[in-house]
Amino acid sequence: MRRKIIDKLYDGIIALFLSIVGIIMIVPLLSVLATSLSKSIAVEAGKVFLLPVDITLASWRYILLRADLWRSFGVTFLATVIGTTLALIITAFLAYPLSKKYFALAKILGVFVIITMIFKAPIIPYFLTIKNLGLFDNFFVLVLPHTVTAYNLVIMRSFFSQLPADLEESAKIDGAGYFKIFWRILLPMSKPVMATLGLFYSVMIWNQFLHPILFIQSQALFPLQLRLRQYITAGEDLVNSSITELLDYNDVTLKSATIIFAVVPILMVYPYIQKYFVKGAMLGSVKG
Repeated sequence: MRRKIIDKLYDGIIALFLSIVGIIMIVPLLSVLATSLSKSIAVEAGKVFLLPVDITLASWRYILLRADLWRSFGVTFLATVIGTTLALIITAFLAYPLSKKYFALAKILGVFVIITMIFKAPIIPYFLTIKNLGLFDNFFVLVLPHTVTAYNLVIMRSFFSQLPADLEESAKIDGAGYFKIFWRILLPMSKPVMATLGLFYSVMIWNQFLHPILFIQSQALFPLQLRLRQYITAGEDLVNSSITELLDYNDVTLKSATIIFAVVPILMVYPYIQKYFVKGAMLGSVKG
């Protein structure tokens, strides 16, 4: 009886904590959304908080007609799709041999992987390496540096190491090689962890900011986050200030609409893979 009361109290505290964290995270997003849907006069008067005032789609009509924003959206979308696909393939191919105890170099390579999690490359040598590889101001600088992360590699290796060894033994008896076992048997069983890591990689590539600001100079290659920074902090007004008094939008409502424009696509991905997310993360984290 006492144990049940403690469990319920513990669950209640966790639920309360997560609810507070959720509110802290969603309130700013709702405020920005409300600002993007409100008339400029209401925003300037400070009347907008969580709900739009004098609702208008003028800001959204304006930003959706900007060619540079759609170009940046296309760059980010393409980098996310290509980068996530490559990252999942390479991570899976690296994690599979590392999960096998009979692979002689597994422990040594595992130590190298752990070292990369602790020690990061200094920024100048890293910059020179990327530049010498010909990736400076190149689209693939948004993709290739993100194809493997040590954290995701460890999760996938742990997932493979938990799969029953009997499956592989049976396949070997039937004449299957390592590649066929990996491709035809293990990968189809790996949907939860693949979906989870796919979300990790896609969010990382979609939101990347450091690489673009270090290595991208051409406006045509600006990803969405860099374009967003240009709008918000580089002093570029989205609209001529001399005519804002005549319009239903101003630079604040336009910047708010641009922020929502950048956030919504990646949020829309999450519900489709939610059913795999918890299962994949738990399976990959039980064993080290």
